[in-house]
Amino acid sequence: MVRWRINLTVLWIGQFLVMSGMTMITPFLPLYIQDMGVTDPHEVAVWAGLIFAGNFVTSFIFQPIWGGLADRYGRKVMLLRSGFGMAVVMTLMGFAASPSHLLMLRVLNGVISGFMPAAVALLSTTTPRDKIGFAMGTLQSGGVAGSILGPFIGGLLAEWIGFRPIFYITGGLLFCASLVALFLVKENFDPAMAKKQPKISILESFNVLKQAKELPSLYAVTFIIQFSMLSSMPLIPLFVQELHGPGNMLAFYAGLVGSVTGFSNMLASPLLGRWSDRIGPEKILAVCLIGAALSFIPQALVTNIWQLFASRFMLGVFMGGMLPCVQTLIRRYTPNGMESRAYSFNASALSLGNMMGPIIGGAVSGWLSIRGLFIMSTVMMLANALWVRQTLFHGRASDKTEIQS
Repeated sequence: MVRWRINLTVLWIGQFLVMSGMTMITPFLPLYIQDMGVTDPHEVAVWAGLIFAGNFVTSFIFQPIWGGLADRYGRKVMLLRSGFGMAVVMTLMGFAASPSHLLMLRVLNGVISGFMPAAVALLSTTTPRDKIGFAMGTLQSGGVAGSILGPFIGGLLAEWIGFRPIFYITGGLLFCASLVALFLVKENFDPAMAKKQPKISILESFNVLKQAKELPSLYAVTFIIQFSMLSSMPLIPLFVQELHGPGNMLAFYAGLVGSVTGFSNMLASPLLGRWSDRIGPEKILAVCLIGAALSFIPQALVTNIWQLFASRFMLGVFMGGMLPCVQTLIRRYTPNGMESRAYSFNASALSLGNMMGPIIGGAVSGWLSIRGLFIMSTVMMLANALWVRQTLFHGRASDKTEIQS
C-alpha cells in the first residue's frame, strides 16, 4: 500500500476507537453513578451532566497547547502521547470509587486529548494534495462511526459484562491502536527545521493564523455544525414522544432519529471528500452549508416520526461534506509549520460547540421550543454560508484580479 493509505487506515481505526470510547459511556453513565452509591435522581442527573461535560471543557482549553507542541516536536509524538495517555485514563475509570473520581478522570482525559487534531495534521502533511479531501472524509467517517456505534456497543457490553469491565476493554483497545500507530504510521517531519521556528504563545499563534481571513470563517463552520446538532439533541426524545404519542418502541424511535444523522454522515463523508478533490472544497462546502441549513426547516414542520427521520437523514448527508472540506481548506490557508496549531484551534471550536450547544439550546427551548431551535440553526448556518462566501470566493476572485493586473 502507498504510505499515505497505510497512515489513513491506521488513523481511521484509532479515530474509531477514540470516539467510540468517548461515547460508550453515554447509555450507562447514570446507572454507573447509581452503582457508586448515589441514589437521589437529581443528584445523579447533576453528576452525569458534569462528568459528560468535563471532558469537553478541558479539551477546549488544552487543544491549542498540544497543537503548538506538535508543530515543534512532531505530530506522531502528540498522537502517541494522546493515544497511550487516554488508554491509561480510560482504564482507571473502571476503578473509580465515586462520581468525583470519575469526574476528575474525565477532566484529565480532556487535558491529554488531542488524538483527532494530531491525526488530521499528520494526514494533511503526508497525503498528496489531490487526495486530501478523500482522506479527510474517510478519517471523519471513522470518528462518526465510533460516535454512532459507541453508545450501542456500550449498552450491549453493560448488559453482558457490567460497567467496569467496559473501561478495561476500551483502554486495552486504545493501547493496541496506539501501539499499531507507533510502528506503522510515518510522518514527514524535520525536527531541525521545526526548532528554527520562533517560539510563540497560543495567543500569538492565533493572531498569526487569523491574518488569513479564511481561517476564522472555517472555525465558525466547525463551531456552528456542533452547536446546531447538539442544541436540539437533548430534546429529540421529547420531540419524538410528541410526534409518536404514548406507546411502545418510543426509546427505539428516539435512538433511531438520533443515530440516522450520523449514519448518513458516515456514508457521505468519503464520497463528498472525493468530489471536493475534483471540483474544489469551496464549492462542496458552500453547497453543504446551504443544504444543511435548509434541511433544518422540514424538521420544524414535520407532523410524524418518518418525516423527521427523512429530514435528519438528509441533514447528515450535507453535514458529511462540511468537516472534510473545512479540514482541507485549513491546510490550504495555514502557513507551513503551523498545521497542528491550526487544526488544534479547529478542535477547540468543535469542543466549544459541544459545550455551548446543549447549554444554550436547553436555556432558550422554553421560549422557542425545539421547532424554534431548528429555525435558529437554519439562520445561523445561512449567516455562516454568507461569511464563507465573502471570505473564500471573494478572496479568490481578488487574488485572480491581482495576478491578472
